[in-house]
Parts: sequence; C-alpha cells; structure tokens
Amino acid sequence: MDIESIAGFATITKDPAASAALYVNTLGLPLKRDGDYLSIDSYPGAHHFGVWPLAMSAQSCFGQDTWPDHVPEPDATIEFELRDPAAVQAAVDEMKALGQAFVHEARVEPWGQTVARFMSPEGVLVGLSYAPWLH
Repeated sequence: MDIESIAGFATITKDPAASAALYVNTLGLPLKRDGDYLSIDSYPGAHHFGVWPLAMSAQSCFGQDTWPDHVPEPDATIEFELRDPAAVQAAVDEMKALGQAFVHEARVEPWGQTVARFMSPEGVLVGLSYAPWLH
C-alpha cells in the first residue's frame, strides 16, 4: 500500500449547530455549507477539513440515518489518499488478509470518490480513498 497523502479530516458531530458555532464563528474558518455538512478544500496544510454530522456519516457508511449499535460511534474521520481506485481495492485486500474488518469495502460514493472505511482502535472512522479531484 502506498499512501500519497491525507485526503481529508473531519470531525463527526451529533450537534452540527454547536460545531458550526465553534469552527465558523469562534475559530473563523471559512467553511462552506452543503446542507448540514461544512467543509473547506485546499486550506493551507490540508486537502480537506469538514464537520460531518453523524447522521450523514451513518447514511454514507450504512445507508441509514442512525449509527448502528454494533459499531463504535466515531467522533472523527480521516482519509488516506491512494493513487487510483484499483489501489484502494488492493489495500482493502491486503488489510483483510491481515485480519482488518471493514465498515464497508471499496465503493464509489455519489460524489465520485472511491472509498473503503474501517474503525481504528481509537474509534476513528478511517477511509482508504481515491478522490479524482486530488489528482
């Protein structure tokens, strides 16, 4: 596996309004709103930073608005960028051979990103990603 960069980092929040108040109003980050999702791309030192509502992350991972009880609830997500969609699948295969369980395997999200996700020992939702706009 050859990770090229950290594609993005986002907090995962149960209270989008409180998080927006902190990151936009208090810290002054120029986050753009897309529904309840707040983010910025190409911020100095990062490809992407976001504030992702838990319901949206549950929808992305499981196709439902609530996080399932059998998976630890994350409060952050980080995505590691790989060179292409085939590299994402190869990384999944490599990690599964080492015993890693996945929340979901490699798939293409509606916004065009290929991503597979798993939970880290610390409870972070980790993505192995190929985002075409970063290449």
